[in-house]
Amino acid sequence: MNILFLTLVGTEDINERGIYNDLMRKFRDEGHSVFIVSPFERRLKKRTQLIEQYGIKLLKVKTLNIQKTNIIEKGLSTLSIEYLFLASIKKHFKNIKFDLVLYSTPPITFSKIISYIKKTCKAKSYLLLKDIFPQNAVDIGLMKEAGILHKYFRKKEKILYKLSDYIGCMSPANVEYLIKHNREIDVNKIEVNPNSIEPISVNGNINENTEIRYKYEIPHDALLFLYGGNLGKPQGIDFLIRVLDSQKENFNVFFLIIGDGTEFQKLNSWIQNIKPKNVKLIKTLLKKDYDKLVEVCDVGMIFLDKRFTIPNFPSRLLSYLENKKPVVFATDLATDIGKIAVENKFGLWSETYKINDFEKNLNFFVKSKDEITRMGLNGYNYLLKNYTTNHSYNIIMQHFENVQ
Repeated sequence: MNILFLTLVGTEDINERGIYNDLMRKFRDEGHSVFIVSPFERRLKKRTQLIEQYGIKLLKVKTLNIQKTNIIEKGLSTLSIEYLFLASIKKHFKNIKFDLVLYSTPPITFSKIISYIKKTCKAKSYLLLKDIFPQNAVDIGLMKEAGILHKYFRKKEKILYKLSDYIGCMSPANVEYLIKHNREIDVNKIEVNPNSIEPISVNGNINENTEIRYKYEIPHDALLFLYGGNLGKPQGIDFLIRVLDSQKENFNVFFLIIGDGTEFQKLNSWIQNIKPKNVKLIKTLLKKDYDKLVEVCDVGMIFLDKRFTIPNFPSRLLSYLENKKPVVFATDLATDIGKIAVENKFGLWSETYKINDFEKNLNFFVKSKDEITRMGLNGYNYLLKNYTTNHSYNIIMQHFENVQ
């Protein structure tokens, strides 16, 4: 099959690990021809180009800045990217007959591309639903409900769902939400297709573990809690600050926060003002160092804003599970990520802003260190059974058995 994948993730090297790259390599390894369209943001100062990497065609399209830019350029980029992608597809892939077009949210503005591919190639379409927009923006106060922008993007969202022959959701709660709020969708085309990776073996080296802790000034005798990922409004950074403040005199634990985002400065300002001795904030670092820090941490952390009514399912969970780390969650009531973790015994959950409940879960790991190993192994086994690219690939390809 000829597979076309549309994404906002700026892929530079197809061998870099990630939920989309891993899945595309899986399609390639199964004998399919894979074509990826992704952006070259304006800040990179590069022209549109078509390259081939390890048997995969990668079309990099020059666009406006999408990530880490002001709201005006971000809005213009969201509106224009569909036309830029489509023009480049027509130019560079005009002789390719695609069998399947895959795409993820964000964005929700690829409907013209999908419609064009379906019409000209008679292709099937599959949406990997990673983001429920615009409702997520409404939930955290970035967009007014029933306002002009909300109505516009809600219309776009419904068109995207209608054009999609199949919709893969990250979890059962996502399926339930989609059906409840979009009664016009045929429920038979909605299924669970979770975030997934191609797991690798992680072999700990005691000397390397000691060196990485020393390099980043992490006490060797403290339990290391790690947060890695975006630091924005969706993550409820105010609550993370409350957690850090409540534990600033607890030297049995050490908090390592790695990431950037719109709320980075708020967190950094608190750290500069309070100067806690058991907290370290790092904006960016080498990927090999980040991977090593995930490997040597004791417990992973995931935070979500309590206002969400849509069920988010952060993909950073996979890195924790792959490294056999249990996870402590503080989330809204809509997501089922905490429920899944608790039921399968690889994490502890509390509702965001219930500081006493979070502290109770944190102290559980401090007092029951033997449980860290057991719960970490539970998570790893759950990953192998549910969150691998092989699993996601088979879910998609079950719809195309006759084509194979």
